Amino acid sequence: MDLRRWHYFAVLAEEMHFTRAAARLFVSQPSLSQQIRAFEAELGVALLDRSGPRFALTEAGRVAAAEARDLLDRLDRARGVITATGRGDTGRLRIAYTRSAPGPLAGDLVAAYRARYPDVSLALETGWTSLNLARLLAGEIDLGFVRPPVDAPGIEVTVVGSEEVLIALPSEHALARRRGRLRREWIAAEPVVFWPRDNGPGQYDAISGQVWPGGLPPIVREEPEDEQLIRAVAEGAGIAAVPEHRARALRRRGVVLRRLTDPAPRIDLGLARRAGAVPAVVREFVALAGEPVAESRGRRG
Repeated sequence: MDLRRWHYFAVLAEEMHFTRAAARLFVSQPSLSQQIRAFEAELGVALLDRSGPRFALTEAGRVAAAEARDLLDRLDRARGVITATGRGDTGRLRIAYTRSAPGPLAGDLVAAYRARYPDVSLALETGWTSLNLARLLAGEIDLGFVRPPVDAPGIEVTVVGSEEVLIALPSEHALARRRGRLRREWIAAEPVVFWPRDNGPGQYDAISGQVWPGGLPPIVREEPEDEQLIRAVAEGAGIAAVPEHRARALRRRGVVLRRLTDPAPRIDLGLARRAGAVPAVVREFVALAGEPVAESRGRRG
C-alpha cells in the first residue's frame, strides 16, 4: 500500500478542508483529491461523504482516520528506534567485569556510559580474564574487562587505565613493621599466595615479572581470586601481590598493605571486544573509553 496516501488522508481528516490540507502537504488541491480517490479505490470503500456542500467522513472514513494516525505514529516511532539503534543510542549491551577490577577503573566508565546513553539496557556480570575472553568469542557477552597483555586471536583490546600493585603482608610479619616502601630483595624468598595462572596469564606474568624479577619464590597456596588471597594473608599463609583498588576495597584486619620501591609495579586494565564489525552500542562504549576522561582516570591509577 502507498503510505503517502495514508499520510494525505490523515492530514485531510485533521483539516477537514481540501485547500488547507493541500497547502499543509505542499501539493495542489486537484492532486490531493486524486490521491484520496485512489486511496478509496485501494481500500474498496468510500471514506468521504461528498453529497452535501461540504464533505464529511463516512463511518469507514472515521475509522480510517484513526488508523492512519496510529499507523503514522508507529512508523515515526519505528524510524526513531531504528535510527537510535544505528547511532548506538539504544539497544542492549552485555558487559563482564573482571574480578580484580570491579572498582573505579571499570565502574566509572560504565557509569559515564549510563549517563550518556540512558536508553541502552546494560546486562552486567563478573568473570575473570580467561573466562571473559572465552565468552566474547562464544558471543555470550559484547564487552569484557580484562588484564592485558592478551594473546587471543579474534579479540581486540583497548587499554582504559592502569593501577599500582601493592604487597599484602600478614600484620604480624616483620616487614609489616617497617616504614616506607619495601625493597624487592626483602620479599624475594617470602612464601607467596597467588591465584592460578590460567585465570589470566598476561596479568600473572606482568605482576610476577615486576614484583619478583629474579623469579617467583615458592607459591605455598593458590586461591581463585583476590578476596581469598587477602584472607590467606590474614591467616599468615604468605604474602600476596594485589592490584591497589582491589586490595584497598578488600582490606581486612590482620593484613598490612605496602608499596614497593620504584619502579612501582603496575598493571593495565583493558576493554576487550570481538574483532571486526561490532554493534553500534559496542562501538560507542569503546569510543567513550578512549576519551580523555578515561585516560586521566588511568593516569590517576
